[in-house]
Amino acid sequence: MSFLHPDDDPRPTGELTLQTLSMPADTNPYGDIFGGWLMSQMDIAGAIHAQDIACGRVTTVAAGSMSFLRPVPVGATVSCYASVVDIGRTSIRLLIEVWIRIPHSSHVAKVTEGEFVYVAIDENGRTRPVPGR
Repeated sequence: MSFLHPDDDPRPTGELTLQTLSMPADTNPYGDIFGGWLMSQMDIAGAIHAQDIACGRVTTVAAGSMSFLRPVPVGATVSCYASVVDIGRTSIRLLIEVWIRIPHSSHVAKVTEGEFVYVAIDENGRTRPVPGR
């Protein structure tokens, strides 16, 4: 992982896989979005991307460490970008980056990133090979 300083002006890497809006129901008492909610969005984004690669059902088997670079305010557009780190015989390792657009502005900022690992599974929940591997 290569966390960037929050004041750097990079661009997202990977494919935009999920975009949603942060809502008041997902906040702590201080009005910031819970980290667990953000991690959930990352997992959903990763699963969407991994399902496309696996041509079917996948399940999450691991999530790497994450550091949060800045709080996510209510009303921010939350965008998750997925890129492939590695594809094994049955597994897919993805890097998921999260970026936000602050409400009523064009300011875009990176919030976090993390590696997620998914395994391709069949209709019985058993691992299966990733097609093309």
